[in-house]
Amino acid sequence: MEKKKYGLVTAITMIVGIVIGSGIFFKSDNILIYTNGSIAKGIAVFSIAAIGIIFGSLTIGVLASKTTTAGGIITYADEYSGRKVACGFGWFLTFIYYPALVSVLAWVAGVYICMLFGIKATSEMLLYLSVINVAVCFFVNTLSTKFGGYYQNISTFIKIIPLFLMAIAGLVYGDPKLIVDETAIKVGEHSGTWLAALGPVAFSYDGWVVSTSIAHEVKNSKKTLPLALTIGPIFVLVAYLLYFVGMSILIGPEEIMRLGDEHVNSAALKIFGENGAKVILTFIVISVTGTLNGFILGFIRLPYSLALRKMLPFSLEIERVDKKTGISKLSATLAIIISLVWIWLNYFTQKYNMLPNSDVSEIPIVASYILYILLYFNVIKLYKKGEVESFAKGIIIPTLAIIGSSIIIVGGLQNPMTICYLGICTLVIFMSLLFLKVQNKKLIAGI
Repeated sequence: MEKKKYGLVTAITMIVGIVIGSGIFFKSDNILIYTNGSIAKGIAVFSIAAIGIIFGSLTIGVLASKTTTAGGIITYADEYSGRKVACGFGWFLTFIYYPALVSVLAWVAGVYICMLFGIKATSEMLLYLSVINVAVCFFVNTLSTKFGGYYQNISTFIKIIPLFLMAIAGLVYGDPKLIVDETAIKVGEHSGTWLAALGPVAFSYDGWVVSTSIAHEVKNSKKTLPLALTIGPIFVLVAYLLYFVGMSILIGPEEIMRLGDEHVNSAALKIFGENGAKVILTFIVISVTGTLNGFILGFIRLPYSLALRKMLPFSLEIERVDKKTGISKLSATLAIIISLVWIWLNYFTQKYNMLPNSDVSEIPIVASYILYILLYFNVIKLYKKGEVESFAKGIIIPTLAIIGSSIIIVGGLQNPMTICYLGICTLVIFMSLLFLKVQNKKLIAGI
């Protein structure tokens, strides 16, 4: 029997730690660009997107309460939507979702490391730092699951410090009149309406489902995980609104858009001075690497979860678990190889500005919410079968989750690149179904 390693605190800090710590710091300028500098519209976008994450996490919590099988979200897809959906979902998560976000998080960590030490942030330097950041996190989580969990807890508490300090300072010393100032500010050219800001906002919120990957390793997971999936997202919404409003009224939307990711350092210098800014940047580096650590903590288990269901080549080899660490070394190795490929892809898109006002992390966003909706409908089906007793949990909450996800999807479609992104995701899912078809024929033939 597998030993339970994680408690409620780790489950909550994993959600909060993965969601907070990266997107809010480097997506604020993207959001304001889409809203033409309107803070009020930015607040609206954050609140609208919150419907998707809060009610989505509550809905997934219902499924999490009904199983302890390894695999998290892949397990839910397998048990309630069928083998094809599970395989498609699994390949999407393994080959696009996780590595795309890991590559960008590693890149962003590099950006703030360069700010902290006064290093010129060239594309090549950020590439090297990305590889180092990912390698260290993979090594830590593969070597010791407990240490990875401890770092997740510590980094989450540390990252809350600069977030709330800067938010409170902004609210105290900023100009609240800027919130309702409807003067349109345009910096550069971008496509789509202000609803297109739902793309970067969705990234800022994304990552909460990663906690389900350790469901089978959580103590009393049927009660613990749903509780964590309730507390975590609500905390995130409050923190995000405080930070976004605080920074926007302190520095001003126009300055944030002009500075881009540098606005964090500018705000820290303004509030705390040069030495204080260094401390804040140190906290932010820990914050972003904590988010990266959380994604990797979940990612190294994904190939293993697929291998258990014979949904990957060489599944028998991948599903072998190391007795000391409780982790499949081949699963972790495959995860790091895929991540390195995406780090190179992100390097090229950033160096040659192939995705203006965006990055590779936005490729899987819309597709992920389409796939989540399939899971939400399963909760409604379970209610109709009598397997979910509460009307609120079985109908109201999943319905709101579907509406919230649909809004994010519609907002994402405002970006003309989204169609291309969906094409990439569809291709990977199609390849997974082809593999599954061949695999099923082998199983029938007894090969």
